[in-house]
Amino acid sequence: MNFAQRQRDPRKHLVGITAVILFHVLIVYALLTGLAKKVVEVVRAPIETKVIEEVKPPPPPPEVVVPPPPRLEAPPPPFIPPPEIQIAAPPPPQPTITAVTPTPPPAPVVIAPAPPPAAPAAPAPPAPPAPAVVNAAVACSNYQQKMGDASFPREAARAGLERGEAVIQFTLGPNGEIKNVKAVKSTHPIFARAASRIVSEYTCAGQGQDVVVTVPFLYKMD
Repeated sequence: MNFAQRQRDPRKHLVGITAVILFHVLIVYALLTGLAKKVVEVVRAPIETKVIEEVKPPPPPPEVVVPPPPRLEAPPPPFIPPPEIQIAAPPPPQPTITAVTPTPPPAPVVIAPAPPPAAPAAPAPPAPPAPAVVNAAVACSNYQQKMGDASFPREAARAGLERGEAVIQFTLGPNGEIKNVKAVKSTHPIFARAASRIVSEYTCAGQGQDVVVTVPFLYKMD
């Protein structure tokens, strides 16, 4: 038999097509039957509902209230009870015996003669006049020269002194003589001796009487 003729036979084609259709129908039925059961089972399964609550943050810790520090107040002064003063009652007066002395009669009045007046006291001798005070710069001609030549004593420098003062007083006689030279004030004996030596070398004019002359000295190391 020729192959081309076999291909033209329609019965063979119908059998193949029918087999294919039946195969597809079987597959669709199987699919529908299995899916239906699964859908029923899914529907029959219990539905679980979960409520999701919002997670709230924990509340803050309570605030600790610190009490204020106690006020320090001075304690009240202690109570001192007043002292009890006991007043003793005065003792009853004791009986006394009063003696009455009779008053003697007044003595007779005797009139005596007045004493003679006392002699007047002799007047006190007059005090000697105080010596006059004269400036050495006026009375002594070489005052400026001697004061200019005065230097800081060497003894004071060796003793570690850097400053000193002295006040010398002397009496200028009527004829210009210098006497009674003395240191009225001095910070150190060295300055008193040096100032007295300078005063003894003054050449002064007499004032007709004794006069007192005071000369201040100030020593300072340059």
